Amino acid sequence: MSVQATATEMVAPGKGILAADESIATMSARLEKAGIAPTEDNRRAYREMLVTTPGLAEGISGVILCDETFHQSTSDGRPFPVALADTGLLTGIKVDTGAEPLAGAPGEKVTEGLDGLRERLAEYASLGARFAKWRAVIVIGEGRPTSRARRANAHALARYAALCQEAAVVPIVEPEVLMEGEHSMAACAAATTATLLDVFAELREAGVALDGAVLKPNMVVPGKSSGERADPEQVAKATVGTLRGAVPAEVAGIAFLSGGQPVIQATENLAAMRDFEVPWPLTFSFGRALVDPALAAWQGRPERVEAGQDALADRVRGNAAALTGGDMVRDHVA
Repeated sequence: MSVQATATEMVAPGKGILAADESIATMSARLEKAGIAPTEDNRRAYREMLVTTPGLAEGISGVILCDETFHQSTSDGRPFPVALADTGLLTGIKVDTGAEPLAGAPGEKVTEGLDGLRERLAEYASLGARFAKWRAVIVIGEGRPTSRARRANAHALARYAALCQEAAVVPIVEPEVLMEGEHSMAACAAATTATLLDVFAELREAGVALDGAVLKPNMVVPGKSSGERADPEQVAKATVGTLRGAVPAEVAGIAFLSGGQPVIQATENLAAMRDFEVPWPLTFSFGRALVDPALAAWQGRPERVEAGQDALADRVRGNAAALTGGDMVRDHVA
């Protein structure tokens, strides 16, 4: 199947993408915070609880896994990519190796993982990966983001995306402008615009087919510590306006990250985007905004698997309805 066909399937109407790709360290910390031993088997059991949720494919097109989970199996012996395919879900894989300090740019980072990526992508594809993800981190602060940081991350994203398409894998391109900080909503819009313009200039230079790629951007919101408040209509207007000015129409789709927004707020902001006409499908690729309630309900206990799955299904239904304007939006975001 072509990357264009897969990308279209990823952003199908009324469906989002589940991000379950936390690193071992991040996932272990989240388990510990929930009072669950941070063991390899508990990480596996947690991901199995998520991806075996009954009816998940009704509101989710695919699941992003980390390398550990990708090579694990569910309790019935099926490798995770096989288990996902059996339930009609596409398998995604996080392929970057994390953000590291960028030389000559204090307080800024560049994402690494390009070494050996061609070979890793070939292996992932042979085992069932249909799409991949690479996250760049852009920080707003005094004098930041710098052009150096934006361009370094844009270049890495473009090299990654070109390698993905060479392997017939759809790249999710994720340049995240972090919401941490005291910056204004206007500063977020400016940084997001500059970042996206750099990213798409590099993608074009690298020969990436934009209709076979999915953009995973942040929403335009005030800094978490700014004291500024924005309602869903303001967030939607600022976000859509920013995207219209920086994202080419031929991009296959846009799947928003939640970026640490409160669960309900992320859904309400997503729902408000429906009122705007845009050239791309808009959907979600949430992690914490989908799975936090599930983790809290599951508690690491086998007898609580159904409770965890019910919590995930509830958030999926709410966000899917946010896309379509279904009657359940109010039920699941109120």
